[in-house]
Amino acid sequence: MGESSGKVGFISLGCPKALVDSERILTQLKLDGYDIVPSYENADVVVVNTCGFIDSAKQESLDAIGEALSENGKVIVTGCMGKDAQDITRVHPGVLAVSGPQAYEEVVGAVHEFVPPSASHNPHIDLVPPQGIKLTPRHYAYLKISEGCNHSCSFCIIPDLRGKLVSRPIGDVLSEAERLVAAGVRELLVISQDTSAYGVDIKYRTGFWNGRPIKSRMQELCEALAEFGIWVRLHYVYPYPHVDNVIPLMASGNLLPYLDIPFQHGSPRVLKAMKRPAAAENTLERIRTWRDICPDITLRSTFIVGFPGETDEDFEILLNFLQQAQLDRVGCFQYSPVDGARANALPDHVPARLKQERWERFMETQQAISASKLQAKVGNTIEILIDSVDEQGAVGRGTADAPEIDGKVYLDGVIDVQPGDFVEAVVESADDYDLWAGPGPEST
Repeated sequence: MGESSGKVGFISLGCPKALVDSERILTQLKLDGYDIVPSYENADVVVVNTCGFIDSAKQESLDAIGEALSENGKVIVTGCMGKDAQDITRVHPGVLAVSGPQAYEEVVGAVHEFVPPSASHNPHIDLVPPQGIKLTPRHYAYLKISEGCNHSCSFCIIPDLRGKLVSRPIGDVLSEAERLVAAGVRELLVISQDTSAYGVDIKYRTGFWNGRPIKSRMQELCEALAEFGIWVRLHYVYPYPHVDNVIPLMASGNLLPYLDIPFQHGSPRVLKAMKRPAAAENTLERIRTWRDICPDITLRSTFIVGFPGETDEDFEILLNFLQQAQLDRVGCFQYSPVDGARANALPDHVPARLKQERWERFMETQQAISASKLQAKVGNTIEILIDSVDEQGAVGRGTADAPEIDGKVYLDGVIDVQPGDFVEAVVESADDYDLWAGPGPEST
């Protein structure tokens, strides 16, 4: 092996999109001969990839930077909060450099500046895996298909942080997917700011993969990914009409029957104030149609309560929407003003105490729905992807469970499996969020 040119500590905060940014930076640093180390004291410099979406995330980022400065002293900052460098340097003037999201060359250049690479580094000897450095377990990976977003939702500053939509060439996306599958990945989680909009910025340009012409469009991308014969899970899908085209792929078993769709609210009036895309869609009718085509589909969504101007009537409409929609997995946030978001200027902000009351009612309503949906699975045989195994048994996820954000399936006493294995198991019991299952008729 070639001589290492330096040791870099790395802290990655924020969403899966930021995690993929971190993976790309780490891969380049490894290619340049740096060692990635897990502790402050062994690092020549520490890189912090920040999140700047809401105030609590910004504070977490500032705290992480402060800790790195205290423990190590040499800190380089990148990521979404780095878009406004003054917000960071005002609190932590000792940071060495600040860059924004997707500024891969800038952050790697800063590492080179403060910890110069070794002249003896030989990239042909210090090999990096073809799939690059991954921060997820070996058996699943995030596949980012685009950067940025074209929408102007009034509560969101993502377009200001990450720019307008820029879709990756479909050949690049599928080649990356191919490398990941060859490296042992059994589940690909497709992510972006708006997966439904993939290719719209490049007019759905035809690209090539293994000599085949394929349009840069969500449906064609899903069809191609389905050919790998592994789990493919779709996240951040806005409910445009063309989403209907991928439901038959789910019904046929070629694509995981799972849609992560951020509905955000059920009241048309609030959705209009949020300036949500596809706000005028008849969402409940669409959901019924999807379930008619693919009865096993799992629907995950996120909502905001306490948006400025949200009335008691709006909130009751939201609760009714939840009852009607019967969504499987739901996250809910209380509206939080974000610097630069246009919603801050709207009248009639909801008092904090009322936001908390509405959030509690929302969660109580959805918890009952989720618990009921999980109880209905008792007695069913489901496919499970194993995530971990110890002397107590195995823990995995079903097709309804995305890592980190959804539930788990516990296989107590099952120890003759490995992470990344697919097994069949019979659901024996359930609580509000998780399942317990016993060995089924077969495993792969």
